[in-house]
Amino acid sequence: MTVATAAWPGSRRDLAVVVVTGSESTGKTRLAGDLARHFGTTWVPEFARAYGDEQGARGHALDAGDVEPIARGHIEWANAAVADARRVLVLDTDLVSTAVYARHYYGQCPSWIEQAAVERRGDLYLLCDIDVPWLPDPHRDRPHLRAHLHREFVASLEALGARYVTVHGSWDARFASSVAAVGSHWPLRSESGESPNAD
Repeated sequence: MTVATAAWPGSRRDLAVVVVTGSESTGKTRLAGDLARHFGTTWVPEFARAYGDEQGARGHALDAGDVEPIARGHIEWANAAVADARRVLVLDTDLVSTAVYARHYYGQCPSWIEQAAVERRGDLYLLCDIDVPWLPDPHRDRPHLRAHLHREFVASLEALGARYVTVHGSWDARFASSVAAVGSHWPLRSESGESPNAD
């Protein structure tokens, strides 16, 4: 895959792309799903997790050779979801995460992925803070490096020139601040007809 073939489909221009991002065990998947339900749209699960589950079931430990298949999967899943989204498309991570973890685990990231992350940059990133308990699962292995990884995400988003908001606190606080952040950029309404910033 090249940067050219990694482009969004043309209909993406009608959508606001909101990416929930951050280091492991920060509630990204729950937040992405809840936001999509709130705004009556669709969301794209984290491809890397599904890919890791499939490879693990085959007895394969992920290595540097898996970075590009993961990136291609992220792109394919996100592009496929564009047609079903309404006004906003919510992503549970994107190529920014792929690049951060590739550099973290393997010391480098394929250049086409770095370039595609720029071309496919989301309209708003919700960066989940690490002020929640770390919960173990088969895909999480570095609780002692959460602060380091969080800084890597901040640095990557800033280098990308991305618009981002850090969400932190309790789950209710995270959800409320995320809804407000989306609503401050686009005049969206929830499926119930309430303004995203309604009290």
